[in-house]
Amino acid sequence: MTFARPDHISDLDTLPRMPAWVTSARAETLEDVAFLSGAALDHLYLVLSRVDLPHALLRDRLALRAAEACVAFSGRPERAGELRDAVHLLRPGDLPGPAGEVYLAWRRAVERPLSIKALGRALPTLRPDQIATWLDAGQGAPVKRAALVLEAVLREAPRADVPALILADIALAQALGWGHLVPLLAPGLKRADLRKRGEDLRLVCHRALTSSVVEAVRLAADLARRAAHLKAVAPKLRAKRAGDAVEMFLTRDAVAPSALPLPDRAARRLCDRLVDLGAVRELTGRDTFRLYGV
Repeated sequence: MTFARPDHISDLDTLPRMPAWVTSARAETLEDVAFLSGAALDHLYLVLSRVDLPHALLRDRLALRAAEACVAFSGRPERAGELRDAVHLLRPGDLPGPAGEVYLAWRRAVERPLSIKALGRALPTLRPDQIATWLDAGQGAPVKRAALVLEAVLREAPRADVPALILADIALAQALGWGHLVPLLAPGLKRADLRKRGEDLRLVCHRALTSSVVEAVRLAADLARRAAHLKAVAPKLRAKRAGDAVEMFLTRDAVAPSALPLPDRAARRLCDRLVDLGAVRELTGRDTFRLYGV
């Protein structure tokens, strides 16, 4: 992410905790929920200013959560485990299926800095001029801009939940001056919320952001600790190109041993070694076709 961040922010314990009133207050009016979501986003900015936070990994894991929410909106049964399988176990020539396509769209949207070209890669069915037009529909404060973009897309394309939510998060990121998309809206919204309009939609967007930021902050803290441990044990790894493998774990939600830059047997041994060191986890619970992640 592109932030003007203080170089000294590197210890999570030095950062203020999320104020309890942000999550405990019962806000009913648009003004009140806007105040709470603003406080939550301000706190998230402090967390994202950490120099030792694995930003790409955080975005990739948040992309999985957003994809899981979007798949649920469509009524499909796939959840995080199935989405990981659909993408990370693909063989050359295979198709990821509808749910896998949703996950790929979110992953591609968070991979690169914000631009129309990068969005075209994530949303290949949309024309660049259409993407730009919808993003221009958002005016005003950040959350209002995101809600207006969400409304504009769903008005013209009522079934385009995924592009609408990706573009709404893009509008939010642009308004906040972030260099990358940070998936926040989709996990906090309900399917019925996507049919709301005007102030009702802005209200649920503010509430969704507050709840999603709380989860994102918790996840960021967990990933920062896990990433620090992985970096600490990396010098113990003797496998050739182990450093490149570690970098993959620090930037991806899940990694298949076959994706690592090592021979197959060496890759599996490295994954087992990292699990023994408590640096990565096996994510599937299976004996075969395993996936690993921080």
